[in-house]
Amino acid sequence: MDFNDLEGKSLAELREIAKRYGIKSITKYRKQELKELIVEKSKQIELDEKIDKENEAKDLHLDETSDEKHQDEKGESSNLEVADKKIEPEVSDNESDENIEENAMSGTEAKSDNTSEEESKDAPEDTNEANEKSDLEEKKEEKKTLGKISIPVEELEKSDADYEELRRKLRMRLRSKENITETVQEAKKDIDEALKVKHENEAVEDEENVAEDLGGEDVQEEKEALDKEKGVEDKEKETKKGHSIFIKEGLPLISDVSEPLKELIETQGDVVAEGVLDIMPDGYGFLRVENFIQGNKDIYISQSQIRRFGLKVGDKVKGITRIPREGEKYSAILYVESINGESPDLAKKRIPFDELTPIFPDEKLKLETIPTELAMRLVDIIAPIGKGQRGMIVAPPKAGKTTLLKKIANSISINHPEVHLIVLLIDERPEEVTDMKRSIKGEVVYSTFDELPEHHTKVAEMVLEYAKRLVEYGKDVVILMDSITRLARAYNLVTPPSGRTLSGGLDPSALHPPKRFFGAARNIEEGGSLTILATALIETGSRMDDVIFEEFKGTGNMELHLDRKLQERRIFPAIDIYKSGTRKEELLLSQKELEAMWMIRKAMSSIAPNEVTEVLIDRLMRTRTNAEFIEAIRSQLYKS
Repeated sequence: MDFNDLEGKSLAELREIAKRYGIKSITKYRKQELKELIVEKSKQIELDEKIDKENEAKDLHLDETSDEKHQDEKGESSNLEVADKKIEPEVSDNESDENIEENAMSGTEAKSDNTSEEESKDAPEDTNEANEKSDLEEKKEEKKTLGKISIPVEELEKSDADYEELRRKLRMRLRSKENITETVQEAKKDIDEALKVKHENEAVEDEENVAEDLGGEDVQEEKEALDKEKGVEDKEKETKKGHSIFIKEGLPLISDVSEPLKELIETQGDVVAEGVLDIMPDGYGFLRVENFIQGNKDIYISQSQIRRFGLKVGDKVKGITRIPREGEKYSAILYVESINGESPDLAKKRIPFDELTPIFPDEKLKLETIPTELAMRLVDIIAPIGKGQRGMIVAPPKAGKTTLLKKIANSISINHPEVHLIVLLIDERPEEVTDMKRSIKGEVVYSTFDELPEHHTKVAEMVLEYAKRLVEYGKDVVILMDSITRLARAYNLVTPPSGRTLSGGLDPSALHPPKRFFGAARNIEEGGSLTILATALIETGSRMDDVIFEEFKGTGNMELHLDRKLQERRIFPAIDIYKSGTRKEELLLSQKELEAMWMIRKAMSSIAPNEVTEVLIDRLMRTRTNAEFIEAIRSQLYKS
């Protein structure tokens, strides 16, 4: 094979050829280096084959020569016997008996002398013949021996140095005329050990280069290049060898990629899967598939892939996975298709979340849907929610805070489908989790009360990082959390004690992580927003809950208070109008809505707090929309 044969080959095809030639660590070589190695290796193999053929020809010639010599010796011996039979003394009739006797005596003596001379000449020839026979038998035995172990020897690649070393050792042992059986056994042991070491080295190399050999930079570049060449725009599903490969729109179909890559995906690709990235201290990571926490369906992603794409904790990675090999517990990413729903190339270009500019919310999230949904209509007027709002729903037990969260989630899904909605339930009842999953359209991440505090904190941190990554891409994210009080309790249990204790047994250092979570909500000037609405428990009888609420009281820019007395009177929504409100509400409301809201608060200032909500709900029920309600309020204002 020469350079002309390799011209036009892709990098993946060159790697496949190099692998067949037994070249190791193929991922660290470039295209030209691979070509040089392949050509050099092919020449070496051709030279080795030529030498082997010459040795075989020499052995065959030696065998034929020894056979011819053996036949010549047999022919000479038969000719001698014939000559002996023909040589007899000739006696004439004129000779006397004495001459006959003398001739007979002399003939006998001469014959005995000739016989002794012939025997002395034939002796070294017999010795040489015996030596040649033994050499011939030894070579035949060597061939038989090599034949006995040819099957395991062939398992090694011919270009491998181990193969030549084992052949050389075997020939030396046979030349030294050691015991043949022991030689075969020793040779087989050497081969088994060599194969074992070779397989172990390959396994270690595959483990270390799982991303570079399967989903590394060069394979990734090869597939990206094919994307541009083919320009595939259709979605397609292909099934091969019992597994399905789903190809995202804009990515190449399996039939369009190069043969080596196609074979790689078809033989080792399992399914297209996605998960949220959690990076370990050692640099590698796992895609959390189930509920943002560790599970049996997690997917391994290598350190090289994390570095290549600039991945962070919380990135949602989608790609083709390969099935676990023997001894492996998790599947591994074979090829990265998208990161947070976008092209992998955009990951390195994004601005970090901490470097984005926070501003006041200036775009309202409309919650009004149908006329009978009075709770959402009331929230739109009294405490409007904007994109990037940091809101707190303060509620005693059984005041309807979970129901209110559910209605807010459904309203956002209907009126703002572009918003990415996440509902985070911490330390909640399992049945509440099931009900929330069935009631809303959005992601529900949970940690029920029967889980460990470490579980609660890990889920909350993963959700926060996931939301930050989406905001870095300019997306609007809403997190509805129930509840921040229980999250603070969990951090109080897992945080190392600082030596100081607040009222109720709360460690001051345990308040920082939940504050960091709540403080991440912001509207971004460069685009995107993170809205967090968290519930806080009060009037539970626990001094710790009251301290937690007081610590968070001034951190939000919107508060919605629920009243237990209204709930006891079965007035829903049980919203306390006087205590509820939004900072900088003029950025979210129109001038008409702002004037109407001011008029409502001014007119109801003389009414008892428990009656204000009931009166306002009664007025809302008389109109079909908030716009109609505001016009009615304004008309009364102008009449007066």
